[in-house]
Amino acid sequence: MSQVFLNYLAQEIENLKHTGLYKGERVITSQQQADITIADGSHVINLCANNYLGLSNHPELLKAAKEAIDQYGFGMSSVRFICGTQSDHKELEKRLSEFLGTEDTILYSSCFDANGGLFETLLGPNDAVISDALNHASIIDGIRLCKALRFRYNNNDMHDLEQKLIEAEDCRYKLIATDGVFSMDGIIANLSGICDLAEKYDAMVMIDDSHAVGFIGENGRGTHEYHHVMNRVDIITGTLGKALGGASGGYTSGKKPVIEWLRERSRPYLFSNALAPVVTATSIKVLDLLETSHELMKKLHDNSAYFRKNMLQLGFKLIPGEHPIIPVMLGDAKLAKTMADTLLKEGVYVVGFSYPVVPHNQARIRTQMSAGHEKTHLDHAINAFAKIGNQLGVI
Repeated sequence: MSQVFLNYLAQEIENLKHTGLYKGERVITSQQQADITIADGSHVINLCANNYLGLSNHPELLKAAKEAIDQYGFGMSSVRFICGTQSDHKELEKRLSEFLGTEDTILYSSCFDANGGLFETLLGPNDAVISDALNHASIIDGIRLCKALRFRYNNNDMHDLEQKLIEAEDCRYKLIATDGVFSMDGIIANLSGICDLAEKYDAMVMIDDSHAVGFIGENGRGTHEYHHVMNRVDIITGTLGKALGGASGGYTSGKKPVIEWLRERSRPYLFSNALAPVVTATSIKVLDLLETSHELMKKLHDNSAYFRKNMLQLGFKLIPGEHPIIPVMLGDAKLAKTMADTLLKEGVYVVGFSYPVVPHNQARIRTQMSAGHEKTHLDHAINAFAKIGNQLGVI
């Protein structure tokens, strides 16, 4: 490899470090939970995991996972249509469909793959996809792969969405694509307004509900339940890697013909190994837990309200909302990194988010609540934020 090229990359990396945009990775040596151990042996409160319901190391799931390995083995070593489908793959797809209120579901190795294999499979050059400006990178990349006309509307802006639908009115099929919850802000998409416009302009609706399924809505079914539009959303993609146990895997759920066509033509499905049996079987157990009790969901929402209330009283700038994603807005990338690093010394594990993960000058520390947190965890974190916030002049 050219040394000139390597020198170029080294300089670009140094530039990231200088501007505070370098991410780096911290090493965790314990299970994923509210109180984690990092590489230097410190115990810190994890305030930035997607472990919404605290299920990542739930005893019943660990038991189910061990039993699944004994029964089904470690991996499938095959794609689904060759010899990669076990009974639990079909059972999980059935259970997810019932939980989400759809006709059928197809499993992927991740939600990134589900989104990557969706748009080019369903849409052609005579069609249009209308995408929210703050959609997840996987939706953006999936749209880039398809040949449909592309329109982008301002985040959650129904007036702008309507203008884009008018511009696309001559297209054969129109698909509106949005996150159910925008992961950097914790803002819930206006699905009622989106569905109204979709029906007015004969468009379909697709949501990525990765940051909602399991805990948003009366029964935790997602943003379509939250907005009472369960029968009006056409396609739902999501992950098993957040609230639903936090392991890996994704899915697309919707009408039977859509899912059947994806099985025949979706490239990430056709050319990727089947989801590991241990993940599949354990995810079924996750759904058992969610359908028998709302206790974890209630605790998560109580924790979110408590943390948000106390942080606002301290004077921190938060993005308004009710979601367990609670971004602490700082603006400057260096400040966000400095604050995150200093909070770690106070026993609070958070990460600074900056460009390109969020727009320029909108750097933040994105905190995320979990049902695994106790009030003592939250109080420790709130006190640490108060101390460091004062030291750095944030509050």
